[in-house]
Amino acid sequence: MKKIVDSREYLDRMLAAPRPGTEKVRAFYEQRVGVICKDPKLMLMPWDDHLVHRGDGVFEAMKWVNGKLYQLGAHLERMKRSAKAIHLTPPCSWDELSQTILDVARAAESDSGMIRVLLGRGPGGFGIDPAECPVASLYVAAFDFQPKPDSFYEKGSTAFKTSVPAKQPYLAAIKSIDYLPNVLMKREAAEKGYDYPFCFDEHGLLAEGATENVCIVDKNGKVHIPEFTNALAGTTLMRVVDLIKDEMDIIFRGITEHEILEAKEVIIVGTTGDAIPVVRFNGKPIHDVRPGPVAKRIRELIRQDIEANGIPVS
Repeated sequence: MKKIVDSREYLDRMLAAPRPGTEKVRAFYEQRVGVICKDPKLMLMPWDDHLVHRGDGVFEAMKWVNGKLYQLGAHLERMKRSAKAIHLTPPCSWDELSQTILDVARAAESDSGMIRVLLGRGPGGFGIDPAECPVASLYVAAFDFQPKPDSFYEKGSTAFKTSVPAKQPYLAAIKSIDYLPNVLMKREAAEKGYDYPFCFDEHGLLAEGATENVCIVDKNGKVHIPEFTNALAGTTLMRVVDLIKDEMDIIFRGITEHEILEAKEVIIVGTTGDAIPVVRFNGKPIHDVRPGPVAKRIRELIRQDIEANGIPVS
């Protein structure tokens, strides 16, 4: 029989238990507690929060680079849409949440990092009924961010068609905590030796990567982006559209697997990697198997935008 202990001994044992990855956590906040803490051993979540055992919640991830937090407004606007879609009201105002994110980033005392915001149904029981949870939960964590080296962009990456299908349209548009399909995609990529997985819908059209959007550049230099039918509209991708629309044509439409192989460039666009060139797909070469000028230009524009429009956190 397992030993039964009092709260003091349980707390001591809990704090001494292994916690892989805590060395990366710089600061965190939970709405119920109401203060920022910097000891990652105390970064705990109630078991009965429906966010934990039902995946009933939404999230956002954003970065700050050289002391500038990028796309805070765009991420919060998307979180508002996701929360509304699942009938979830945050436990504070959106303005307060915005300030909390900045406070946690500043508490990290780091030049660069990542912020993860989790908005859940809240604690209250182990059932499935949202009515169990009287107040929504909110967690904000700041952790280390290690950008990919320049050599990664100079070499280019590999991608493949995953066996995991694209999400159903009504789920794809919500940045839900439930990322099981995305996890399986990433696992399959590692098993098969590729850098990134691409999923496709039932019509054989490109949807998205595990955590990134994908676009292609045709032989005429036009940028083609999959319609957001079975994919989440990425904050970075939509910002890229604004940044390059005066320099090149942009077309939203369905993209087939064959068109990926015929493209002049294939580019992965996302929060952590900015614009990553893909030089091989399903083991076959993309164009001349070298990163192209559009990927380089997009990455340059994003870095300039972070510096010009990022919110200071230091």
